[in-house]
Amino acid sequence: MITQINRLENIITQLSTYLTSISEEDLRKKPAPGKWSKIEILGHLVDSGINNLKRFTEAQFKPEPFEYDNYQQDDLVAANQYQNASLKEVFFLYEAVNRRIIEVMKKQSEKALSKKVHNKSDGKTTDLKFIMTDYVDHMEHHLKQILG
Repeated sequence: MITQINRLENIITQLSTYLTSISEEDLRKKPAPGKWSKIEILGHLVDSGINNLKRFTEAQFKPEPFEYDNYQQDDLVAANQYQNASLKEVFFLYEAVNRRIIEVMKKQSEKALSKKVHNKSDGKTTDLKFIMTDYVDHMEHHLKQILG
């Protein structure tokens, strides 16, 4: 997990640096109708972090395979009204949940990482290590959108 932890720490640092240089106008500009602005993408990453922190911790003590559903990402971004939220607040939430995820990742044994997890939404069964790695991949994907 050390590679994933280092990648996630790097993402947090890059976002922090970038967000101090962007204007409010650029942060809230939507690239097209129905597309998320950069602050909405950051808010989506907050929602992703919250949902995945719950998965990563519950998978450790719930029966195998641990089952979870996908979350309603568009509905959560709209309900949380990230478009009008304070950047300071949204980034604080993003950083806090991801620092907690890093701590959870650091504590995982190989046995815990091999625990089976089942996504009820798509029917796929993997393991805890896969969903943790996939989470960091997801963060990097959206980092490119924000920085781009």
